[in-house]
Amino acid sequence: MADVRDVEQALRAAVRGGEVEFDTGSRALMTMDASNYRRVPLGVVAPRDAEDVRATLAVCREHHVPVLARGTGTSIAGQATGVGVVLDFTRHMNRIEAIDPGSRTALVQPGVILDDLRAAAAAYGLTFGPDPSTHSRCTLGGMIGNNSCGSHSVAWGTTADNVRELDVLTYGGERAVLGRGGGGVPARLRNGARDLVQGELARLRTGFPELPRRISGYALDELLPEKHENWARAFTGSEGTLGVLTQATVELVPVPGARVLAVLAYGDESAAAEAAAGLLPHGPLTVEGMANDLVGDAARGSLPRGGAWLFVEVGGDDAAEARSRADALCRAALADGATDHLLVAGTAEQRALWRVREDASGTATRMPDGSEAWPGWEDCAVPPARLGAYLRDFRKLLREHGLRGLPYGHFGDGCIHVRIDFDLMGREGVQRFRDFSYDLADVVVAHGGSLSGEHGDGQARAELLPKMYGAEMVGLFNRFKDLWDPSGGLNPGMLVRPGRIDENLRFAPLPRQPVDVEFGYPHDGGDFSAAVRRCVGVAKCRDTTTSAGVMCPSFRATGEEKHSTRGRARLLHEMLAGEVVTDGWQSEEVRDALDLCLSCKGCRTDCPVGVDMATYKAEFLHHHYGDEGGKRRPMAHHSMGRLPEWLRLAAASRTVPLLNAGAKAGPLAALAKKAGGLAPERDIPALPTRPFTRWWRAQPGRGMAEQGGGEGQRVVLWPDTFTNYLSPEAGSAAVRVLRDAGLRIAVPPKQVCCGLTYVSTGQLDRARAVMRRTLDRVEPALDAGLPVTVLEPPCAAALKTDLPELLGDDPRAERLARSVRTFAETLEEYAPDWEPPRLERPVAGQTHCHQHAVLGDAADRRLREKAGLTGELSGGCCGLAGNFGFEKGHYEVSAACAEDQLLPAVRDAAPGTELIADGYSCRTQLEQLGGHHSRHLAEVLAEGLGGVGSIGSRTGRTGERADDVG
Repeated sequence: MADVRDVEQALRAAVRGGEVEFDTGSRALMTMDASNYRRVPLGVVAPRDAEDVRATLAVCREHHVPVLARGTGTSIAGQATGVGVVLDFTRHMNRIEAIDPGSRTALVQPGVILDDLRAAAAAYGLTFGPDPSTHSRCTLGGMIGNNSCGSHSVAWGTTADNVRELDVLTYGGERAVLGRGGGGVPARLRNGARDLVQGELARLRTGFPELPRRISGYALDELLPEKHENWARAFTGSEGTLGVLTQATVELVPVPGARVLAVLAYGDESAAAEAAAGLLPHGPLTVEGMANDLVGDAARGSLPRGGAWLFVEVGGDDAAEARSRADALCRAALADGATDHLLVAGTAEQRALWRVREDASGTATRMPDGSEAWPGWEDCAVPPARLGAYLRDFRKLLREHGLRGLPYGHFGDGCIHVRIDFDLMGREGVQRFRDFSYDLADVVVAHGGSLSGEHGDGQARAELLPKMYGAEMVGLFNRFKDLWDPSGGLNPGMLVRPGRIDENLRFAPLPRQPVDVEFGYPHDGGDFSAAVRRCVGVAKCRDTTTSAGVMCPSFRATGEEKHSTRGRARLLHEMLAGEVVTDGWQSEEVRDALDLCLSCKGCRTDCPVGVDMATYKAEFLHHHYGDEGGKRRPMAHHSMGRLPEWLRLAAASRTVPLLNAGAKAGPLAALAKKAGGLAPERDIPALPTRPFTRWWRAQPGRGMAEQGGGEGQRVVLWPDTFTNYLSPEAGSAAVRVLRDAGLRIAVPPKQVCCGLTYVSTGQLDRARAVMRRTLDRVEPALDAGLPVTVLEPPCAAALKTDLPELLGDDPRAERLARSVRTFAETLEEYAPDWEPPRLERPVAGQTHCHQHAVLGDAADRRLREKAGLTGELSGGCCGLAGNFGFEKGHYEVSAACAEDQLLPAVRDAAPGTELIADGYSCRTQLEQLGGHHSRHLAEVLAEGLGGVGSIGSRTGRTGERADDVG
């Protein structure tokens, strides 16, 4: 292979519109897809147009460098990994060029996200039929490369069934326009392919299994005369080995006027599988199956009782027709073995149930006992009528090899997804993976199936294609590849002439001994490497729709892979591997990627496999700036990370008025922000003159012995740093409400701290010291079994997660974590008969990201409902995220996060809407970016009780403001 610098320089000279990236970080981000495989590319090119693609191919051809066309990198067979130059189409070549409702077609570039096309087509009552579970982030180019399918393929087919014309470039630089008849195909290629087909008519007519999900191999039979020589279909599913797609005309289908989801329960998986084919005559849109072992307890409660389920979607011109057809299907299903059923017509309810199925691709990567499971036999397919028998043989083979897996998938098409608990870290485990693969290939073929029913062959299955097709047909595949790509420059090692299925495994370079780390990683056996391996690459963190939850705010703001949860996990993986990222914890590439992580913890809940990037970031910063590294910490780590200390000092010295005056003086404020490493665009918040704890000590009864409020449960009100020193009015309002609810309140007599600011800046030694001191001070409350009410969501989350994971050796940490309650949880659990004031007004504002990720907001929703506060709070992340939004260099991303959901929702709120944000950061962001005054829910309820006696308050309603009182 040519010298890397020569290739880079030649590409920079030739590629005029896009980016050329050969740096360590860019290469590390592209080493893996969602498969078991890993390859290190030379570099990455993000082309802006077809001419950039042509120029890239010319340079690579001249230097004998392979080329890999990549979409979002969610492939599960390894075909989106490569050793040459990666073409990243997601950045620029992502336009929908045109939609023609008359012909029901769309002209798209390869980087178009499927959901974007579906949203654009919906304006005409149309959609693109294939819809894999990654529809919110997969690209049309990737779908065409893999011949993707999705849950609606029983109605609308595979991607190959929905392509009309493809514009591609060969590695040799030839342009080919692929459609029926081959008129746009270069003569050399067209004539060679016709000779191949004419010479092998009998083999091509009889050598392919008849089933709806035959994805494996090249679709050479599509070039038969009776199939009108359909070059677009023959190319679809070729995994980037034949040509590079630059534009596609795809077909669209009408959207049903209404849909009803029927969830059918069966005794077990085999019963559901055997029943699936019998439902097809009813014309369903989907027939999806999953068994009890893949469904969590929470999700199981929303399903009809059974051991396995079919999710069957039925469409109609209107709601009545859809319901009638669904009723008829359910009657037939109940007569044919279904034990129970549920009909769901509401869009939100259907979406919630479908999310259970779509998240299975990530959920299945963990067995019920927490052990890892991996792809490799992710999507083989058999004729639907054979599915029940195949699944029994599949389960039997698993038992014989001592393996476990959780099958689910497209039962109506006979296609099964499964992750299996292969040990891919050890030699014996890898050999078992190989032996099982060979044995299962025989089982699939015996049932008349296809080794791949959706995700393609890649490296995961291509070695086994002779079992399915025989050596002669595989020889034809090789000849077809050579017609297109005689130099072998496009995605070599995939589909034809593949490497062994047990080569290039992503785990091979990882350390075999646990890395010395600070957090306990209890869900990963204390192994940081196992924690990082949680990311399997399904890229849900790249979903930018508002329904995606909190994850991942920095990717939503920047659109850059390195600022996604997956991108950061990839860089951490490469840091541990040490091949591309070679300087370990001192890596600048990893630090830069983690710099824009808001530590929102959204991924802890929204990621299907529970990646916890906030914890990984804190771990990395601890080592990066620790004693062994010698790196100088940013000043913001000292100013913001040690915020509890500075605030305590300010309050104790009675210098708050002087500090507030300085913060308002422009030159002094600018100097303070520069010295503290703070964003110059930010205002320094004014400090209250009296902390909550000082106010508390002035009340009748004090400290842990407080008896006021009646004879109810005694609760500890936690004076977190933000409530105590920055928002004491929330604390005094909470006292008012809790007392009204009949609860007795105790407040720790000495300062306590969850350690959050130290954790988020990676000062973990200091965090431990603070946490241990806190445990010492609240031990009497723990011994008394008192619940601990925490008003600030991130502090509550830190006590429930960071505290026990950093102090795993101290049993008091787990006791405190179990004691923590939110404000709403306290009222619901310990004052269930209390009736809040009826406020009868709409609300807007922010659910704190840590509340979403760690605590949950169900109790808050119920409390707001009881108080007559209607409407929804914004999801996502406000963007301030504690210290993040105040740090120099973060302002633009912080503001972009706020503009994603929060600020538009508040601006659109009707006059008189109550603005609620329980997090101090969220309230500050609303104030500083929009002049919107919001309040903690406790303040709103306290005002409704009348006779407000808080330290200070102001209305949080849009269009209104009151002076501080108290």
